[in-house]
Amino acid sequence: MERRRFIRTVSGGVLGLTGALALKGSGKALLGDIKNDPIPQRPLGRTGEKLSIIALGGIVVSKVEQAVADQYVREAIDHGINYYDVAPTYGDAQDRLGPALKPFRKNVFLACKTTQRGRQGAEAELAHSLETLQTDHFDLYQLHGLSKTEDVEQAFGPDGAMEVFLKAKKEGKTRFLGFSAHSEEAALLAMDKFDFDTILFPVNFACLLKAGFGPRVIARAKEKKMGILALKILARQKWPEAAMRQDYPNCWYQPITDPEEGELSFKFTLSQPVTAAVPPGDPRIFKRALELAHQFAPITPEEEARLRTIASGLNPIFG
Repeated sequence: MERRRFIRTVSGGVLGLTGALALKGSGKALLGDIKNDPIPQRPLGRTGEKLSIIALGGIVVSKVEQAVADQYVREAIDHGINYYDVAPTYGDAQDRLGPALKPFRKNVFLACKTTQRGRQGAEAELAHSLETLQTDHFDLYQLHGLSKTEDVEQAFGPDGAMEVFLKAKKEGKTRFLGFSAHSEEAALLAMDKFDFDTILFPVNFACLLKAGFGPRVIARAKEKKMGILALKILARQKWPEAAMRQDYPNCWYQPITDPEEGELSFKFTLSQPVTAAVPPGDPRIFKRALELAHQFAPITPEEEARLRTIASGLNPIFG
């Protein structure tokens, strides 16, 4: 995307963090008018749960005042979002999401993660997350960000994090177990080692269509009847220029801001065998994902051909 086009899209019409703070106490919706129909839901693998096709990712409520976080969550609930995803590495997201979700906790699916690979660290982080998020259990607890096979080996080794995961499930501190990964090799190894309930993995048009990143993982997870949760649904490519990132500090990659491209990307990911997607953590991009979720329709062959052409000129974030 050209620099001028990128800036023009950023400045036009979408609601940013500054706008959200300005609306505090005004009674105006931060996420837009509530639609008549709730966001569609899909089964989560073999768990028996059904999730809204997008989640509210914790980064959306990080670095905002509690009243703003509360309003984001209230509006997300009204839109029909029942899937909430957070991690200790998302700044103060746990601090904000805990109080905001407390009135709705019994009716939502709360997923949390840990980057700790050893038993002691994972045990401490699980306890802290439960306390901070003001809950006695998670619906899903995940090994976070498996980026190499060594991460998997360590988590499954002596005094590894998986000891904590198995104990937590036995004690009712989590209902389901999963992992997130940015590596095909790490994801495949994790699925070989344990019968996880879910996988959270990049399912992105540029990564799949240009780089061939992801099909093996998706196929294996589908074969195992796991719930497949998608990351990077509205990611475009690596930042062409480092300076451009200042407009989207919550995104380490260039997000999609072009409306047509965003709709095609959204359709592509949710036309794969996935249950739901976690949109980027920028409130403006999340708002766009919310609009797209309400109007979702499977991608057509003509639309996928158009997306393949777009992908050919991009620098995918994985693969």
